[in-house]
Amino acid sequence: MGYQWAILAVFITFALLEAKNGKLFKKATEVSDDGKVELIGTLLLFIVTQPLVLFCSATMMALAFPQYQGILVDSPILLHIALLLIFDDMMQYWWHRLSHSTRFLYNLHRAHHNAKYMSVRIIYRNNFFYYLFMPSLWFSGALIYLGLGWTYAFYLVIKLTVITGAHAEWKWDKRLYNIRWLHPVAWVIERTISTPSTHSAHHGLKADDGVTNYKGNYGNLLFFWDVLFGTAKITRQYPAQYGIEGMFYANWKEQLIWPLYKTPRKPRVVRSPSTKVNDASQPLIPNTKQIPTGETIESKA
Repeated sequence: MGYQWAILAVFITFALLEAKNGKLFKKATEVSDDGKVELIGTLLLFIVTQPLVLFCSATMMALAFPQYQGILVDSPILLHIALLLIFDDMMQYWWHRLSHSTRFLYNLHRAHHNAKYMSVRIIYRNNFFYYLFMPSLWFSGALIYLGLGWTYAFYLVIKLTVITGAHAEWKWDKRLYNIRWLHPVAWVIERTISTPSTHSAHHGLKADDGVTNYKGNYGNLLFFWDVLFGTAKITRQYPAQYGIEGMFYANWKEQLIWPLYKTPRKPRVVRSPSTKVNDASQPLIPNTKQIPTGETIESKA
């Protein structure tokens, strides 16, 4: 249970820092569904999805390879770390990247980007099936079966510290950019792990603001994967706005359990260019640079 308490302590620390430096709740751009998506999504992950996937993965390994249980328990710790970085963190990078390339997966991931703010609250804000199908979780279950259990617990604390810091509204990396003699340190850090600057760029609203990079900056623990695979954008700045361009409205139930539930929508009515539309109940109609469908991935940059 020790590592769970460590993870909770990390979350509470960043939450308090966020509250001290701004607002943790009732953010200016928050809507009524946000709290529901964040609370239910987080509880589903930790109480249902993650335990279920890790258990099923280990059970499948036991049925297929009973002779390999615990085979790596006494292997070097560096091997454990390398395996976790490749099969957990790098696999999550590719899953995240694929989720921004296909309509089906983006609909599982859109809840995470639906928030119009950065916060520790949105870390696990995702559709139930996004985590259920996530390959890195299944690989992690297999690695735990092979004997990496204690290393995984330590690794998880480090990883969640980094991604919590990357999502938090408190921008801890600003000090690195504002103090000149720390610039070389910043250069190394921002190319190694996710930071508030690099990850907030992935959540930016406007593709043409010079900062936003929602077709990149996919890394979770390591930003190095973005550097390695050519999807990195480093500006040392933060977007002025966050969210999704050109997406139809989805209520909290659709965000959490699509495709089992879809928000009822009125049929689109074709109007002449001179017709003014003030009906807030109508879904957002993407502009000509965006994909004209109710399940659009995102604006084309």
